[in-house]
Amino acid sequence: MDNTKVADPEQLVQRHARPGMSLLAILHAIQDEAGFVPPDVVAPLARATGLSRAEVHGVITYYHHFRTQPAARVTVQLCRAEACRSMGTEALAQHIETHTGCRFDEPHGHADAVGLESVYCLGQCALSPAMMINDTLHAKVTPQKFDALLAAAMKRVEETA
Repeated sequence: MDNTKVADPEQLVQRHARPGMSLLAILHAIQDEAGFVPPDVVAPLARATGLSRAEVHGVITYYHHFRTQPAARVTVQLCRAEACRSMGTEALAQHIETHTGCRFDEPHGHADAVGLESVYCLGQCALSPAMMINDTLHAKVTPQKFDALLAAAMKRVEETA
């Protein structure tokens, strides 16, 4: 979906909220369609689920998976949990910030080429440091491996633009 134009929030919620469906399942469906969870869906989603707006907002902001703005064209999610930290993820994070000119966990516009996000466990503890680039998991990432992965991801984005 074109991330610059999002469907009407009421219609978006109506398409995905079903009786007995969990809030998490609805949020995943909305994000799958829109590319993110628009802040304007909080009130209609609260009405549809019988939850308060604060409860819906709390779930959206608690889980790192949910975005409240469109993602950058290339999104790098770096695990910063203990196992990855012990294997050098913080030095890798510094390299990534220097290489991209971006900072981890800073807001970005949807037109930005690269977005950097911290996550806390990708389930690859034995293969640390781990990251995801546009939803593809990578393990045992070194600065050199990152540079190659980023270049390949940027090339794929440019080819599909």
